[in-house]
Amino acid sequence: QQQDQTFFLVVTLYTKESITMAEVEVGTNLSPQEEAPVDDVKAALVNGTVLEAAFVHPDHTWPPADGQGKNAIELEASKNLLKDNAADDDDATTDGEREAMQMPKKPVGMRKGLFGLCRSSDLHVVGEYEQKKVAVNKARSDYKTKKKNKEKEQRKKHRYEKVPEGIMIYRLDTANHTIQLMSQPTNEQDQRVVETIVVAASKPSNDSSRRGIEVTGIDGKTLSMVACEQRTAIAWCEAMDMMLANDDRAANATNGKRVLATQASRAWGNEELNVTERDQIEEQYLNLAAYSNKLIRAGALPGQKNKGGGAGGIYYSVDFQSDKGEDYEEEALESIAKRRAVIKDSWDFYRMICSLLRDRRKYDEVFRKMQLDAVYPYLNSMTGLNDPGDNGTDASNKMVIQKEGSGFNKMSKTQIADAMVKKAEEALPSLVEICKALAGSLGMEEVGVGPIKEPQAAIRKADKKYEGDLLMVTDYCRALLVVKDFPSLLALLELARDSFGPLIRRVKLSALKSDHKSLQGGYRDCKINLELKGHICEIQVHVWPMWTVCGVDGFRHYRHCLEYSTDSFADPYDALEGLDRKTMAELIVMAEEAVADTPLDNLEWYQEKFILDYFAEVGLFMKHGLDEWAEVTLRTLVKLRCESPDIGPEHHETFILQQYLEKVLRRLKKTKEADEVLKKITKTEQRVKKETKEAESSLWDQVFVAPNDAYDMVMDPNKKEREEEENMRKEVKASKKQWRKIRQERFGFLDSAQQSTTRSQAAETTVAGSK
Repeated sequence: QQQDQTFFLVVTLYTKESITMAEVEVGTNLSPQEEAPVDDVKAALVNGTVLEAAFVHPDHTWPPADGQGKNAIELEASKNLLKDNAADDDDATTDGEREAMQMPKKPVGMRKGLFGLCRSSDLHVVGEYEQKKVAVNKARSDYKTKKKNKEKEQRKKHRYEKVPEGIMIYRLDTANHTIQLMSQPTNEQDQRVVETIVVAASKPSNDSSRRGIEVTGIDGKTLSMVACEQRTAIAWCEAMDMMLANDDRAANATNGKRVLATQASRAWGNEELNVTERDQIEEQYLNLAAYSNKLIRAGALPGQKNKGGGAGGIYYSVDFQSDKGEDYEEEALESIAKRRAVIKDSWDFYRMICSLLRDRRKYDEVFRKMQLDAVYPYLNSMTGLNDPGDNGTDASNKMVIQKEGSGFNKMSKTQIADAMVKKAEEALPSLVEICKALAGSLGMEEVGVGPIKEPQAAIRKADKKYEGDLLMVTDYCRALLVVKDFPSLLALLELARDSFGPLIRRVKLSALKSDHKSLQGGYRDCKINLELKGHICEIQVHVWPMWTVCGVDGFRHYRHCLEYSTDSFADPYDALEGLDRKTMAELIVMAEEAVADTPLDNLEWYQEKFILDYFAEVGLFMKHGLDEWAEVTLRTLVKLRCESPDIGPEHHETFILQQYLEKVLRRLKKTKEADEVLKKITKTEQRVKKETKEAESSLWDQVFVAPNDAYDMVMDPNKKEREEEENMRKEVKASKKQWRKIRQERFGFLDSAQQSTTRSQAAETTVAGSK
C-alpha cells in the first residue's frame, strides 16, 4: 500500500502547478515547507529512452567478406556478453543492510480489552511494531532498487570493454539528445570517431548499404554513422526525429537553449502533439522495433531461413528511463505483440496491393505487345456471339443463362445450386472429350478441366454479380485452354465453329478488343459457352503471354482486384494516403522484418519476393520523408532489373522504377541526376512509339501496292473521316491476308476439317429430306 501511494504521488508531480516536500520525498533535496517549481522537477525526472547498437568503424566493412569469419565475430560477441553478465564480487550485501531488512518480531502477551481490542497501554507497542514493519519494507524495496541499478551500471561499465574488431557501440539518450561511444575506440587519434555529440539534426545518408545516418551536433560538428543492420539505422533515425521534435527535451538537453532541428519541417515537428503524446508514441514505436529485432534474432518469423544479423543484432537494445515494475513489463509485452499483429496485417495488405498493381502493369504491357501481332487487327475486327461487350462486371446485359428446371420456383437457393451442380456433373464427360479434341488438333500449351463449382461458391457469385440469380452462373462445368498466340486463338475459333458450331451459345471476345476495358486487374481472355446435355458449360481460352504473368493464380489476382477495386488508382503508393506518421513508421519496421534475410546490398536479380518487398518499402520511405533511402533502394532495384536476363534495361518495370527515381531525385534537389534519368525515360517512350509505328507500317506495305495510293490518301484533306474508316478497313484486310498465310503454313488441317464438316452436314440434310 505504501508503494502504491508513493507511486501515485510521483505521478501527480507532473500535473500540479507546484509541489511540496511530501510529494517529492524521493530524489529531491528540498527542505520541509519549501516548494519547487514544476519545470525544475521535470528537468530532473524527464522521460526518455536509451538505445544502444553496433555501428561499423570507418576503416572496416560490414558484413565481413566471405572467408573473414562472420560467424566467428558473432560467436566472439556472444561470449563477451555472457562474461559481462556475470555477477560482480563487490556487489555483496552489508551487515547493516541485512539488519535493516530483518522483519521485527510480532508483539505477544498483550492483554485484550472490551470486544477483544488492545488496551490503551499497549497501543504504543503496536505502533512501534507497525513503524518498524514499514521501515523494513522500505529498506527491502530500496535494497532491491539499489541492487538492480548497480547491476545495470556494472553491465554498462563492462559490457563493451571487448567488442569484435571493426564494430563500435554507440548509445543514444533521447532525454538529453546525446550520442556517446560506449566501446573503446580503435585509435584514439582518429578524428572520424566522435566519442560524444549533442544532436541538433539528423538525416539518412546516401550510403549505398542504406545503413547510414548523418548527425549534426549543436556545436556544428558532424558524425557519419553506418549501422551494422538496416533496421538499426531506421530505428535510430526515427528516434532522433521524434527526439528533436520534443521541445521540452530540446531545452533540457541544451540547458534551456532552444535548438531548431533542420529536418523539423519534414518530420515529427509538424505533428500537433503534446509532450505526453510524444513520449507515448516514442515508447510504443521503439518497443515495437525492439520486439521485432528480438523475433529476427531468434529466427521466430514464419518463413525465416536464417537467424538475423550477426553481431550487429546482438548489441541492439532499447531501455526506457522509468522503471515501471515487472507486472507493467508483462502487460506491455502483450500489448506490443497485439500491436505488431495489427501492423503486420496492414503491411501484408499493402504489399498485396503493390503486387496486384505490379501484375496489372505486366498484363497491360503484355497486351500492348500482343497488339503488334500482324493478325491482331483482323481479330480486333471480329464480332463475338452473344457478346454484350462488358468487362465482366455488368450482368444486366448477359444474354446466355441456364435453363430453368421444373420446380425451381419452389426451391431454395441451396437446392437450385445443388441441382445445377448435378447437371454440371452429367455434362462434364462431354466437355472433357471436346477439350481433348481441340488440344489434340492445336497442341495446347496448357489444358485443364474442372473442378465443378461448389454450390456455396455459386451462391456467392450469384449474390455478388447477378443479384442472386443462380441461372446466370454459367461456369458450374468449366475448362481452360491455353493457346500459344493470336493465330492459334483464331485457329481454335475456326475449329470450334466447324466441329461443334450448333452447340456454341456464346463467344466472348470483347476483353481482347483494343477499345474495350480489360477484366479487373488487367486480365484479358476469350470465353466460349457450350450447351451440353441441357447445361451451359464454359471454356476459358487464355493466350500464353497473358497466362505466364500469373499462371493458375490469375483468377485469384482477378478476384482480389475486384474485391479491393485496385483499378480505381494507378499508383500502389496511393494506398498509403491518410495514414498517420506513427503507423507509417511502424509499417517500415514490418518491412524490415520482411527483408531481414536479405539486406539490400546482398539482394540478387532473381529474388523476386524481396524485390517486391523493397519496392513496397520505397513507397513508405517516399511518404515518410526518407527520400535518401528511397533513392538508394531505387537505384539498387533499377540495377537488378537491368541485370535480369528476363527483364533488362528497356523493360516496362525498369521504366517504372526510373520514373520513381526521377521523382525522388527532384525532391532531393539533385537536378542534374534527375535529368539524366529523364533522358532514359524519354528514350524508352520513344522506343515504344517506334515499335507501334513499325508494326503499322508493315501492314500498310501490304495494303499499298503502288506508291501513288499512299500519296493520294495523304493529299486529300477533305475526306478525313472516310479515310479513317477506309484505312481501318484496309488494315483489317491486310491483317486477314496475313492470317490466311499463317493459316496455310501452320494450320493446314483446318481445310480438311472444314470439308469433313461440310460433307457431314450435307449427309444430315439429305437424310432429313430438306435442302
